Amino acid sequence: MIVLLGTSNSGKLLELRSILGDVPGLRLLTRHEVPFPDVEETGASFAENALIKARAIASATGCAVLAEDSGLCVRALRGDPGVRSARYAGEPSDHEANLRRLLERMRGVDERTACFVTVAALRFRNGKELLRAGVLPGRIAEERAGCGGFGYDPVFVPDGHVRTLAQLPVDLKNRISHRRRAVEPLRELLSKLCCREALR
Repeated sequence: MIVLLGTSNSGKLLELRSILGDVPGLRLLTRHEVPFPDVEETGASFAENALIKARAIASATGCAVLAEDSGLCVRALRGDPGVRSARYAGEPSDHEANLRRLLERMRGVDERTACFVTVAALRFRNGKELLRAGVLPGRIAEERAGCGGFGYDPVFVPDGHVRTLAQLPVDLKNRISHRRRAVEPLRELLSKLCCREALR
């Protein structure tokens, strides 16, 4: 079974491969092997954006597609940056500018509860679609720390930890991540489907 990963983000590709790469019979393709156009994320929710991307890329390539939309939701900011996490500081997307804006808005704020959210959309070639969501609760640090990960990882401390995601070992981060929590149920389904194909 072939599934095209509908992202160009190198960090997301690494994480998705770590989750799905050892499923027997599953071949993961990227934009490098199967080019696809950029897709404008016009949805009002993570689910809408994930479906927009999965449908557009599937239509352009004819492949089964796994796409996702992720973001950081901060309680004190009424859910911001939310679906605009990648463009929080404006266009074009700039991780450093996003971090600076977030820390500026959180300066002096005591309520620092936040969560990372991922919604993954798997669209099959027959048009069937599946959505799964994953949430990683935590809090916003007072200042950035760590050089691993990407995006808002240097300022996000997961519940049960004292270090930011950017400070955690990659294997630990990938085990607890919101992306894994969203994609793991799809992994189980893909494993079963690949097993059926192998038995035919």
